[in-house]
Amino acid sequence: MSSAAASSRSPRSPRSPRSRGRVASRACAVAVAGALTVGVTACSQTKAGSQSAPAGTQGAGAVKVGLVTKTDTNPYFVKLRDSAKEEATKQGAELIALAGKFDGDNEGQVAAIENLVQQGVKGILITPNNSTGILGALKKAKDRGVLVIALDTETDPKEAVDATYATNNVTAGELQGKYVKAALGSTPPKVLMIDGTAGGTVDEQRHRGFLQGMGLAEGDPAILGKENANGDQNKAQTAMENLLQRASGVNAVYTLNEPSARGAFAALKAKNLTGKVKLASIDGGCQGVQDVKDGKYLATVMQFPKKMAAQGVAAVATFAKDGTKPTGFQDTGAQLISDTPVPGLDIKDTAWGLQNCWG
Repeated sequence: MSSAAASSRSPRSPRSPRSRGRVASRACAVAVAGALTVGVTACSQTKAGSQSAPAGTQGAGAVKVGLVTKTDTNPYFVKLRDSAKEEATKQGAELIALAGKFDGDNEGQVAAIENLVQQGVKGILITPNNSTGILGALKKAKDRGVLVIALDTETDPKEAVDATYATNNVTAGELQGKYVKAALGSTPPKVLMIDGTAGGTVDEQRHRGFLQGMGLAEGDPAILGKENANGDQNKAQTAMENLLQRASGVNAVYTLNEPSARGAFAALKAKNLTGKVKLASIDGGCQGVQDVKDGKYLATVMQFPKKMAAQGVAAVATFAKDGTKPTGFQDTGAQLISDTPVPGLDIKDTAWGLQNCWG
């Protein structure tokens, strides 16, 4: 979101007990599927109006780890949550996982952070919907002694969290762009871009990286058009259909993620353009790797959400044990996957991809 959105999130004065009760109620309402713990799920109110902690199988003394994802329906975030749950079990900790209602639900994430602080978590892992809109809530959590780690998406400024475990999304976009450029060869590019959500950190970084990989600047005449599709397959198909009505001669397509790529592919197929357009994406989900194998798009850039989540939970467990805090940006890697190699790029084939994919 814009900086204006960030300013509306300035720290607020402490809430009264009644107000805190309303926050806890709101947090329960916004969490898609409620609170997922290693043990059981619970979301109830005490007489004082505070959020009662879910009961975990590890016992009352278990370290509580909070996880806030953008949604709990996107397979990427499902895998990230499952990996966090698995690592929490190994660490003897209790995972409390909350999510927004939709990609971009900043208010839902703010409420979830407040909810987790009330429940006494030792650390919060978050995939921010907006890099600035949650800063006030994160500061309050840190002021209460909670370790805060961003997963997948950086905050702005980066120092708003103690550490970040994520894909370098500029690098991921650049790898996609370099592959598409190599696939075009000497043919001048005519590009359509299926972006994500306006103002989103990951969305901007991948977009920028792709253009760098293609050797294009923003506003270059080679960019025939672009539309936001919020990472959604159906919206991406509609966006591509709209773009194809306004542009001719397209030979390359950027997509934010694999659901977007599937939507773009459907629109291109309907126009009999799949053999004429170089299409690639980013994610590395098992369905996406299979799509590459099946020839729906040429390549994808694999991310490693399992690594992000596992390392984040382990960091909270270490912090709870001896006070050690992780710092800075921890790059969890990005790998090009394709069955059509090109010179100068490190590429793994889809056989490797299917063995290492997520989802």
